[in-house]
Amino acid sequence: MSPVLIVVVVALILIVLVGIVIAAWGIGTYNGLVTQRNRFKNAFAQIDVQLKRRYDLIPNLVETAKGYMAHERETLEAVMQARAGAVAAHGPASADPSDANAVKNLTNAEGVLGQSLGRLMMVAEAYPNLKADTSMLALSEELTSTENKISFARQAYNDAVMVYNTAREVFPASVIAGSFNFQPAQPYEIDNQAQREAPKVAFK
Repeated sequence: MSPVLIVVVVALILIVLVGIVIAAWGIGTYNGLVTQRNRFKNAFAQIDVQLKRRYDLIPNLVETAKGYMAHERETLEAVMQARAGAVAAHGPASADPSDANAVKNLTNAEGVLGQSLGRLMMVAEAYPNLKADTSMLALSEELTSTENKISFARQAYNDAVMVYNTAREVFPASVIAGSFNFQPAQPYEIDNQAQREAPKVAFK
């Protein structure tokens, strides 16, 4: 075999080996991004379960309060309107947690709902008979438990989002992320500081 042919063969072997290494890296990076994306979607599913529970509890809470708070119609209606807004925003986010705009809209709607619930509970403090109602006590305790679970699930989701976003942004993985349309994920965060606090649903 002539020296020239040997050089050509060696070069071809090197090219093939480099191609294999690059392909293996690309496949591994792609699979890693898919794994991280599935993790934050699964973390959102845990929030989803608790949000649905919260939406189910609120009408019962308002209906119970209505019997004692006949003069607080505006407050009660505000809660139900905020719930309706949250439920509407929840649908698209639940269907696709990787849709950053849908998650953003949900967090905004949930912030409004949290504020309205907080106002309801603050007003309810002025109604001793309502505070003593066994149904109201049970509902408020269950809602408090749900709010705590939402808080823990939100933290887990945000952690998963941070890992995914970091993975898709670092070079050279960002090349794969851009080529295969791995969009940034939206953390479950509420912009308004007043809306960040979970509503205090436990009576003193």
